[in-house]
Amino acid sequence: MFNEMKKQIDWNGSVLELSTGKIARQADGAVMVKMGDTIVQCTAVSAKKAKADADFFPLTVNYQEKTYAAGKIPGGFFKREGRGSEKEVLTSRLIDRPIRPLFHNGFFNETQVLCTVHSFDPNHSPDILALIGASAALAISGVPYLDIVAATRVARIDNQFIVNPTLEQMEQSSLDLVVAGTSSSVMMVESEADFLTEQQMLDAVKVGHEALQPVVEMIEALKLEAGKPAWEVSDIYPQELESEIKELVKDRVVQAFAIKTKQDRYAAITEITDEMVAQFTENEQYTEFQVKSALSSVKSEVLRADTLSKKIRIDGRQLDEVRQIMCETELLPNAHGSSLFTRGETQALVTSTLGTASDEQIIDSIEGDRKESFLLNYIFPQYSVGEVGPMRAPSRREVGHGKLAWRALRKALPEKNDFSYTIRVVSEITESNGSSSMATVCGGSMAMMDAGVPMKAPISGIAMGLIKEGDEFVVLSDIIADEDHLGDMDFKVAGSESGVTALQMDIKVAGITFDIMKKALDQAKQGRVHILGKMSEAISTNAQISGNAPIIESFMVPKSKIREIIGAGGKVIREICETTDAKIDISDEGQVSVSAIGRENLDAAIAKVKEIAVDPQVGEVFTGKVVKILDAGAFVNYHGSRDGFVHISEIAHERVSAVSDVLSEGQQVKVKLIGFERGKAKLTIKNAEKSNDSKDSNGKEQEKDKPVAKKKKVMRVDSTSSEIKSDDSETSERKYFK
Repeated sequence: MFNEMKKQIDWNGSVLELSTGKIARQADGAVMVKMGDTIVQCTAVSAKKAKADADFFPLTVNYQEKTYAAGKIPGGFFKREGRGSEKEVLTSRLIDRPIRPLFHNGFFNETQVLCTVHSFDPNHSPDILALIGASAALAISGVPYLDIVAATRVARIDNQFIVNPTLEQMEQSSLDLVVAGTSSSVMMVESEADFLTEQQMLDAVKVGHEALQPVVEMIEALKLEAGKPAWEVSDIYPQELESEIKELVKDRVVQAFAIKTKQDRYAAITEITDEMVAQFTENEQYTEFQVKSALSSVKSEVLRADTLSKKIRIDGRQLDEVRQIMCETELLPNAHGSSLFTRGETQALVTSTLGTASDEQIIDSIEGDRKESFLLNYIFPQYSVGEVGPMRAPSRREVGHGKLAWRALRKALPEKNDFSYTIRVVSEITESNGSSSMATVCGGSMAMMDAGVPMKAPISGIAMGLIKEGDEFVVLSDIIADEDHLGDMDFKVAGSESGVTALQMDIKVAGITFDIMKKALDQAKQGRVHILGKMSEAISTNAQISGNAPIIESFMVPKSKIREIIGAGGKVIREICETTDAKIDISDEGQVSVSAIGRENLDAAIAKVKEIAVDPQVGEVFTGKVVKILDAGAFVNYHGSRDGFVHISEIAHERVSAVSDVLSEGQQVKVKLIGFERGKAKLTIKNAEKSNDSKDSNGKEQEKDKPVAKKKKVMRVDSTSSEIKSDDSETSERKYFK
């Protein structure tokens, strides 16, 4: 019944298998990809006719993870997979970017690539297998997919590169790099790095490109055996149309590109476009799309030739020149941190907000649930490019740009144990003419430092471009939108002065050598350092946390005390939060994080927690309250909710005939803990005055009768143990930065 075909290779110690002919046989191309116990189904289907009036290639890529792949049932009310998660959107983009440039430029049939994870094995990442399967499904489908692409992931552990690492290995890695490429060229790079050098990044790309070669060969072998007949595709327009348009408007296009202001330049180009469309569609010899496509080719030729020959760009800049930069902070008084980063005609208004552990985002995926304490949202409104458009949910582009900036900034954040805030960065692009994602990186770094986040180093980013004709090429720093659209490469690099934290590269043509990539990386570092210099004029490494932000302190308590702090049904901890306006989070290990707006509320909440967590010591003196009087003595509430008994003989040095003659319920008295009897605390009033160390009922110090310079007693926590210690330190303003 089935004519199943399989191909297998040993790929870095694991068996990679591609099979077709058994499942989804009505798709133009369908491939099952298996490595370990991870199985991904990839299908490709194209409409049989070109889409009417299409002015771009209508390709849709969807990657989806089924929770049953990991033996889970979806959360939520509906108990079924819903809209794509952030990871699914990002993986869809990861697949789309390297395969889109490989289609014939005259192919405008609607095409859908669908990749579904049916089985998940933590040792083998499904996103890499999905990209491989998508390429294989297209290769055997017969559609005009002109080359074969494959991909791999590269990690770096103990200065060694590891191909196809497991999830466990990735937790120890200083690099997360995905490389996609053909047998001869790198097509796409996506990475997050821990301040690696440019040479280390380049070496990792080389390792990844070499490692994917056996996969390309396997897909080629599968295509030879199972491939369908190739579809016929014609060029978009005849060459004579381009020649005629070039002769008519070449000089005008040169003049238009010489206009430095984006809107004025676009207006001049639009005028030329409207004239050519009117002239060449008048007799219905050509369609509007054919005319615009031919004119686009003329614009590309003019721009590229001028840049290659004159080494001068559209807006008059030198090849390695960065646009004028303006940096500002503290724009929004009630935001915890804010910045405005302007580079030429690209501008980002960025804010940062500090929250508590309760603000962390819960990520539900087939890898398992986890919490994320660093959030970054990139917003691209239509007004930023002078256009009108509907307000919709974040597009794939917005999600992708935000994730790139997130990767770039995350490695520079302080360790969670040192800075326990949840951080949210929001970047609103208020103007755009190239590389708004890198403007988000720069603005995000400044906004967080303005909020008092003790970053390891400021981070900046820059977008690089390329124009290549034959063996001649030029690398462009800080590209604008036209250079991105008409050039051959979009290469974004972010990092500090010492190393790279994120790198993203998309190649539009074959033949990009590693020498070109090295030049781009080196030139990008020069631009990155220049931008950091401009940023340093507006940011301060000593910024204090905003008064609007919560103050957070963490300390350890014995695990045995956790239940007491929480109380039955959460009664105790809820009461503390309600009376102090604080938030309290306790981990299973006994780490307590207390947050509140204002130092007074924070100290009150911490004191109440420590009343429960810290047992009183014999010899300590407290200010307590008489709660019950008996003939034999009185009960005194002396340390939070703790009660102790004062025998009648311990009330005063002289003889007391009746307790009620000296004490009354509700009276505040100083008591000293003198011991325990059958677990009950024994207190004394008559000898309490002899101690030089007194505390009130909450364990707080009391002022002496005479104001003298003294040291404040502070409860310290040894971060390496669960023991709470008492230490003496001079009263001073609390420091938030190490």
